[in-house]
Amino acid sequence: MSGKIRCAALLLWLALPAGADPLAEIVILGEVHDNPHAHLEQAAALETLRPTAVVFEMLTAAQGAKADADRSQIAQAWAASGWQDFDIYAPIFDALGEARIIGAAAPREAVRSVYLEGAAALFGPEAARFGLDQPLADDQLAARIEVQFAAHCRAMPRDMMGGMVAVQRYRDATFARAALEALETYGPPVAVITGNGHARTDWGIPALIAQAAPEVTTHAIGFVEKQTEMPFDETRLIPPTKREDPCNALTKN
Repeated sequence: MSGKIRCAALLLWLALPAGADPLAEIVILGEVHDNPHAHLEQAAALETLRPTAVVFEMLTAAQGAKADADRSQIAQAWAASGWQDFDIYAPIFDALGEARIIGAAAPREAVRSVYLEGAAALFGPEAARFGLDQPLADDQLAARIEVQFAAHCRAMPRDMMGGMVAVQRYRDATFARAALEALETYGPPVAVITGNGHARTDWGIPALIAQAAPEVTTHAIGFVEKQTEMPFDETRLIPPTKREDPCNALTKN
């Protein structure tokens, strides 16, 4: 989308009636992946927002393009992603309206390479724009390592967590870039469907968008099962879902 066209789209967006104004140019909708209530809330948010495009953490660019070109192929594209039960995500796709489907998942081989080589090497020429060429401050790196250590049930060696942090940075930057490209192409508002860890405002997608394109407004909503210290622009509680302790498989081995 040219600058003039995007400007016109932005003016139309800002001219919506009072009470209908979108929250920001890019709205990040976090989730607990296996909780159906999170996806119902995300679907309701999309129906209100009426985005031009929706960026999905779960689909690669090729899978997103397939689903976007032929909506009857959405379930097949989802199955190819290897992601969780499509049925609990179906309400999100039912709420898309005319929004374009954008896949932003990094291919598995890229994620493996990031773990070994670092985020900047794989991200490409725009690495500096998203801060991937710079090491994290010691205190932030330590905090992120603790988050990854806890997320992996404290069952993996702590010294492996630095690679996990690099992967997280790479994925956050990839999602942020996809959202910015969608905004440039289709105009506002753009929505992002992603896990709560990517939606956090301190070092997730919103922070990387702020670094790469500080003129772009964002709003992050975390749909969480309990009160959390993760920062969002808005936090909404959802009923918890019943699940087996996800750490059982790791701690038993």
